[in-house]
Amino acid sequence: MSLDPATVRRIARLARIRVSEDQLAPLGAELSGILAWIEQLNEVNVDGVEPLTGAAQMALRLREDVVNDGGNADAVLSNAPDRAGAFYAVPKVVE
Repeated sequence: MSLDPATVRRIARLARIRVSEDQLAPLGAELSGILAWIEQLNEVNVDGVEPLTGAAQMALRLREDVVNDGGNADAVLSNAPDRAGAFYAVPKVVE
């Protein structure tokens, strides 16, 4: 399916993109290629294939909800540029 320049202009206007006159032919060719690919997809036999509605109906594996402190405060604080005891030391922002 090939698109004429008027149709390409209308598509560009609906998409709210500015297309100059010299860009109409290349854009029309690209859009025609996309439409040809969609027509090719329509030829695929999908008889007996159930539609996929998403992952919302899948049951997710949950981890056990256990409260802990992480147990690695020293490893985390080792990356701090400055620390005060078991805390990050930051410059004072408000006087």
